[in-house]
Amino acid sequence: MAQPDSKKIFFENLSGAGKAIAVLTSGGDAQGMNGAVRAVVRMGLYVGAKVYFIHEGYQGMVDGGDNIKEATWESVSSMLQLGGTVIGSARCKEFRTHEGRLKAAHNLVQRGITNLCVIGGDGSLTGANLFKEEWSGLLNELVEQGLIEADAVQKYSALHIVGMVGSIDNDFCGTDMTIGTDSALHRIIEVVDAIMTTAQSHQRTFVLEVMGRHCGYLALVSGLACGADWVLIPEMPPEDGWEEKMCQKLSANRAGMKRLNIIIVAEGAIDRNNKPITTEYVKNLVVKCLGFDTRVTILGHVQRGGTPSAFDRILASRMGVEAVLALLETTANTPACVVSLCGNQSVRVPLMECVQMVSAVLSFENNLKTYKLLAHRKPESELPTSNFNVAVLNVGAPAAGMNAAVRSAVRVGISEGHKMFAVSDGFEGFYKGQPYTLYFTDFVYFYNLFHNTHFLILRTLPAKHVEKIAEQMRKHNINALLIIGGFEAFLSLLELLTARGKYDEFCVPMVMVPATVSNNVPGSDLSIGADTALNAITTTCDRIKQSASGTKRRVFIIETMGGYCGYLATVGGLASGADAAYIYEEPFDIKELQANVEHLTEKMKTSIQRGLVLRNENCNENYTTDFIYQLYSEEGRGVFDCRKNVLGHMQQGGAPSPFDRNFGTKISAKAMQWVSKKLVETFRQGRVFANTEDSCCLLGMRRRTLVFQPVVQLKDETDFVHRIPKEQWWLKLRPLMKILAKYKTSYDVSDSGQLEHVVHNRPKDSDASVAM
Repeated sequence: MAQPDSKKIFFENLSGAGKAIAVLTSGGDAQGMNGAVRAVVRMGLYVGAKVYFIHEGYQGMVDGGDNIKEATWESVSSMLQLGGTVIGSARCKEFRTHEGRLKAAHNLVQRGITNLCVIGGDGSLTGANLFKEEWSGLLNELVEQGLIEADAVQKYSALHIVGMVGSIDNDFCGTDMTIGTDSALHRIIEVVDAIMTTAQSHQRTFVLEVMGRHCGYLALVSGLACGADWVLIPEMPPEDGWEEKMCQKLSANRAGMKRLNIIIVAEGAIDRNNKPITTEYVKNLVVKCLGFDTRVTILGHVQRGGTPSAFDRILASRMGVEAVLALLETTANTPACVVSLCGNQSVRVPLMECVQMVSAVLSFENNLKTYKLLAHRKPESELPTSNFNVAVLNVGAPAAGMNAAVRSAVRVGISEGHKMFAVSDGFEGFYKGQPYTLYFTDFVYFYNLFHNTHFLILRTLPAKHVEKIAEQMRKHNINALLIIGGFEAFLSLLELLTARGKYDEFCVPMVMVPATVSNNVPGSDLSIGADTALNAITTTCDRIKQSASGTKRRVFIIETMGGYCGYLATVGGLASGADAAYIYEEPFDIKELQANVEHLTEKMKTSIQRGLVLRNENCNENYTTDFIYQLYSEEGRGVFDCRKNVLGHMQQGGAPSPFDRNFGTKISAKAMQWVSKKLVETFRQGRVFANTEDSCCLLGMRRRTLVFQPVVQLKDETDFVHRIPKEQWWLKLRPLMKILAKYKTSYDVSDSGQLEHVVHNRPKDSDASVAM
């Protein structure tokens, strides 16, 4: 399936010839900054611009000299997987003064630099905007002092600024995620998962302090991801008497056979009187009131360290490319903007609109509401009684994050008064009569003990046993179904929809939540489990490339999963810096294979030491992984040697990533709320009867919004033979991977980010930040 024809071809519309772009990182460091720097450099060189590093942030801009160096293609090699920022960062007091900015302007003009990519937080970006506003005046001063020629004022009349937000706190308005946040969550969750095992062994309570002086995002989202008992954040000071309520909650959880407690405290947590809530205070409180063995762990700067996650690498790469496009399109009247992410779509927002709204728009209402719904159980007397029975089952292959989705669905369902049933072994277990009741306190250790799914799941479709399944639906009085799974789950819903004509038992609300590492479900841009698989691929590729350190030039051929869907190969290739990725959706022939080998051979003759080629498992029947390995080995003889690796089922295993835990939690909660609404709407004359198309839906993320789509309407969007959607958004990322691998290729700019204004509240139907 080839990409659609471009509406605009990059070289015909935009050119960076004669332009100079400088990139700097400023303020605190964040994992993924190197990916953004790499993308800016390579995209800048790709369009014919000169690109410069500014080392040590604004301090390097003020000091000039060797701090401002021209970048080459090779100078950003092997940096995608590195944490922090290799070009350095520093907080510069001198740049805050007029004299400091005058020096910086002089250093830029000397090199003809009038385009800046600034990667940092709100302080760094605010400083860049002030620099832009003063630019003309600064040039005039330099002329008066005889430091530059008069014609330089006209030649370099405008300074163009594009920002990218690098901050682990996710504290910048205008973007769903900032560079570094996802990686910081990875560090936190890794620690929490490790602590939970020792806490369970000794029946301990752990109080963890995470970063966030003014923003509790890390604390709240990590609390959601690990099922913490209590979370304290600066944006939401707890009500007076919170100490007693917290202790009651901890005690109740212990009484419910939970052997441990986790309390997460943001470093800036305060009470209603603006008094800091410290980890020591919380620890002493628990020991004094409950006598629990309690320990404190302060994560500190470990949250800023380590390798960036796949999400941050992809986010940084996309933002870096988009930043260069934005710079090339600017005019003298274009305001400084920030390249942002909304859902899975790039957007540009005016810089100062974002900065002015930082404190006003930080809203944790959705995250907080979900956390309270899942973590705090209402007393039985306060629970509504719906008398509805809802069954939850997993269908298809396992995917990391399924347990989070099941836990969320069960707890939301119970909170809304339903009786929840689990069905082990999917539809095979259903027809054999295996549904059993679930309770609010089930799945206590789902997050770190069972990484894929607590229930056994099979690929069995319902059509063969539809009569027996209908019998079980009738026997247990099942009033609704929530199915969590991949393409088999989609097929199952279509079969159950067809069976409605013969069996009234299936005339109930049915909804599917997509969960598959292949990310091949029609109607959804993202699936639970795909992010964890991408991290497994990226981590493995890092280790494989590292294994070649100190050896001669080497190329690795890596086979990924995905069936006929090339998502993992393409996005994994972008995250790991691959030279090529072969997929079914973009047909290739022997000429292209030969061209790829020749391209890699030329790169290997320079300073490039390692090459990486990914192949989707079903990309071509004849050009197998062995064939490609043998081709590269033969054609690269004398220049590089070759190795191959089939990643296999390791892509399905491991602890779920924070993204998948939170995506599973939130999308499943939303699905369960839809079920509750449909049950009320379709309850007539003492029974539930739902036979309309919109009562059998798939809940998927489309660009910026979570959408309930009738499965029957998705049939026309589906290639059933190859089990993939006919159109897939991520195909537009393939040119980025090629550009960053030094291929000359056409680039479609019709889908690039457009300038948008920041709004205080998005429409209620929009939930672009659902995953995080």
